[in-house]
Amino acid sequence: MNNPSLNDYTIHNLIEQRWSPRAFDNKLVAAEKIGSILEAARWAPSAFNEQPWRFIVGQKGDATYDNILNTLIEWNQLWAGKAPVLILNIAKKTFTHNNKPNVTFKYDLGQAVGLMIMEIVNQGLVSHQMSGFDPKKASELLNIPNDYQAVSVTAIGYMGNIENLSEDMAKIETKPRERKNLTDLVYSGKFGNPIEL
Repeated sequence: MNNPSLNDYTIHNLIEQRWSPRAFDNKLVAAEKIGSILEAARWAPSAFNEQPWRFIVGQKGDATYDNILNTLIEWNQLWAGKAPVLILNIAKKTFTHNNKPNVTFKYDLGQAVGLMIMEIVNQGLVSHQMSGFDPKKASELLNIPNDYQAVSVTAIGYMGNIENLSEDMAKIETKPRERKNLTDLVYSGKFGNPIEL
């Protein structure tokens, strides 16, 4: 199944093809592909080149995968448990060079995950990011230090059969993708004044 974006302007094919399905095939993802995905994240920009992102990778069948899966809310467990890879996305809250709060730690993690998501598409895979999980439980199960925060979980794998989803999930999957208009998001002069391109 394909659900490309409907664009007002030309964008790169990797961005156009990226979406967040819930239907995953049980085919395992090769270690080389996982390595490329993580390598893409490694090269993201960050404040003071802190590189605050950390990732815990679980592959179906290992204890790490089970621990990450157990942190998800029940709704997410229903479908994410079919994905062959679950990655817990974590970020360091303070700067290493002075131990002061890094106010952009989540922003920097988001950039790393964004590049990771583009490489996932490049590798012929799909992904779905989740905020529906218990960060406290993740910290306990996966021994995350206090100076780090679990922020999200990413499910990765090959596109599966939508017919394997529940009826309500299948309806969500087949809806056309929607985004707000650029005029609702981008301003010129002052906040709220839509830009004219």
